[in-house]
Amino acid sequence: MRWPDWWRQRCCSKLSQASVGEFAAVRSVLVSDRLLAEFAQQFGLERYVVMTSSVAADRLGERSRLADAFEAVLGALYLSTGTMKLIRPWLDPLLAEKAAEVYRDPARQNYKDALQEWTQAQHKCLPQYRTQFNEPARVESERFIAEVWLQEQCLGVGTGHSKKAAEQAAAKVAFLAIVSPQTG
Repeated sequence: MRWPDWWRQRCCSKLSQASVGEFAAVRSVLVSDRLLAEFAQQFGLERYVVMTSSVAADRLGERSRLADAFEAVLGALYLSTGTMKLIRPWLDPLLAEKAAEVYRDPARQNYKDALQEWTQAQHKCLPQYRTQFNEPARVESERFIAEVWLQEQCLGVGTGHSKKAAEQAAAKVAFLAIVSPQTG
């Protein structure tokens, strides 16, 4: 049985009525480096990753390294038995919990796409992002600052470790400000 098939059957009973697009949005979060790195940190895998001091000093590559380590552990466990029996008892609950969290989020944790869909539907135009290097950044997660604009109005501001993360943070601020009054 392929990954999407068993995962959908076991972890996503709440998603059984979801459209293909909704399922794809949730799945994209669940196989992202961000989430795999988060799982690796939960299990303390960083203690077992051997690397040179120059690689260890590269904070920007940490997420990718942790995600790769987590995938390597999954692969080793799978290859040792040829089945998912060593993986499913502990991974299924993690994925099911995260899938439910993503599904509850009206933007499916992709605020740039959600904001773009909303602006196109309501205003027939796209939001514009103004992103710049944030100097001096107090912490690594604030290296970039982004503003999201729609028709000469700033809808939100966010920071992140990359331009993409800062834009996603700004879109989240904007999307939640727009959607909350309509749903609350």
